[in-house]
Amino acid sequence: MGRMLSRDLRDRVVAAVEGGMSCRQAAARFGVSAASAIRWRQLHLRYGTTAAKRQGGDTRSGRIEAHAVFIREAIKAQPDITLVELQALLAARDTPVGIGTLWRFFDRHRITRKKSLRTRASRTVPTS
Repeated sequence: MGRMLSRDLRDRVVAAVEGGMSCRQAAARFGVSAASAIRWRQLHLRYGTTAAKRQGGDTRSGRIEAHAVFIREAIKAQPDITLVELQALLAARDTPVGIGTLWRFFDRHRITRKKSLRTRASRTVPTS
């Protein structure tokens, strides 16, 4: 992904275009691509600003966040539920999600799940 160029540079390119230069001439003068100059001009005409949009970030977690109450209730009902079982429960509700999505949901909400010990602690030798 390309880096975002400064707002000052964008404004100077648009000002040069409004001053009578073509977009390609302004792009050559300021050392940017013609496509960028054209795009910045269009942004300025449409929205009145050449500011860049935010980059990165989470754009898809809203789908699983809508089921946060259901997920927490499922964990309370069955504390040792696996991610695969939880994935199947959500798929039954027409919300297919991946294991990674569930893991990130738990990480975001600081939900930790430790497995319970299946064996009794040894009195003679410490177990791991």
